Amino acid sequence: MKAVAVSVFHNLGRAVRAALLLLPLILAVLWCGRLTAGDIVRPGELWPDESGRHINAHGGGILAYGGRYYWYGEDKDARTNAALVGVSCYSSRNLKKWRRLSVALSVDTTDAASPIARGCIIERPKVIYCAGTGQFVMWFHLELRDKGYRAAMAGVAVADRPEGPFRFLRASRVNAGRLPSGYTEEDVQMLDSLRYTMKLKWWTPEWRRGVEAGVYMRRDMDGGQMARDMQLFVDSDGKAYHIYASEENLTIQIAELTDDYTAHTGRYVRVAPSGQNEAPVLFRHGGYYWMITSGCTGWAPNAARLYRARSIMGPWEGNLYNPCCEGNDRRPVEKTFLGQGTYALPYGKGIIFMADEWRPNHPSDGRYLWLPISFDRDGGPQIKWRDSWSLKKLKAGKYNDYPE
Repeated sequence: MKAVAVSVFHNLGRAVRAALLLLPLILAVLWCGRLTAGDIVRPGELWPDESGRHINAHGGGILAYGGRYYWYGEDKDARTNAALVGVSCYSSRNLKKWRRLSVALSVDTTDAASPIARGCIIERPKVIYCAGTGQFVMWFHLELRDKGYRAAMAGVAVADRPEGPFRFLRASRVNAGRLPSGYTEEDVQMLDSLRYTMKLKWWTPEWRRGVEAGVYMRRDMDGGQMARDMQLFVDSDGKAYHIYASEENLTIQIAELTDDYTAHTGRYVRVAPSGQNEAPVLFRHGGYYWMITSGCTGWAPNAARLYRARSIMGPWEGNLYNPCCEGNDRRPVEKTFLGQGTYALPYGKGIIFMADEWRPNHPSDGRYLWLPISFDRDGGPQIKWRDSWSLKKLKAGKYNDYPE
């Protein structure tokens, strides 16, 4: 009897030890189930895909096509922001449960001279569908390998399917040899006379006047305009636009794309010259085009800014106010809740403000801050911090107290 008791005790001990070994896995499964259950979005938390891995699609944008949503973003490594893989792509039917697809655009691992050679910098990829050609067109900010942020190029690639593979076409600066809308040859002569202001100390009144007039735009006109943090926008008439930080990140430019969306027409405007804006997020509501931007403080978050215009090509008004409101000590309004905008996604009767919480010391662990955009009594956008919120309610317009 004693031997039986000892045997039972040992067997029980093995069972307990096995259960303890499995406990972390059980807890992880339960935690992932909590995060993916239902339609609830929890900004800033880990967001596992169907395989249980945190989604790796940073600085991204979403394309709705064929009853599915496609999320494209920077596939980041755990230790570096350089592109070692390329642009990732995830698919979903409900914006909550995501399945990782193949790499949409792969870096070039065979040609070290390629603009997208492994180790280059690929940021903020966006994809739009061109009905005229039946192609999916991707634009992204590109920096050449081992060259820092000096290249300031825009890259473009195309694919026959939303998930790719995308075929890289080219990379260059934007609108070489072209003047912005409204500028004349007389303006160019005036700017040539102001070129010395580029050597003045930044933020002095004389330097700022030169920047506002366009001295950096003039400097880069022959070789093309710098194009860093970027956005794409397709208007209701099918025209597509490339929005990007330019002129040493001092000015936003909005450039019209050709009918096939793969090149620029040469028509562009300057927005908030000398305002030092990046991370443009553009959407349309209430008869206005709205643009939310960020200041330039590296990886550190800062207060969001807001601009608006009746026409996408301007004139633009701003900086109007910080659209972020009702934060808390952990997620302060003056730091965009510790995030930086990357995209605005229309969803039913609502709009989602997509932002990234960057983690430069562990890039692949960066978190996603998705929040509903509401509108005040005067039609101005507001973004309130919410620990959790419902996609179904957003789709029905429940987060907007003053709908159109």
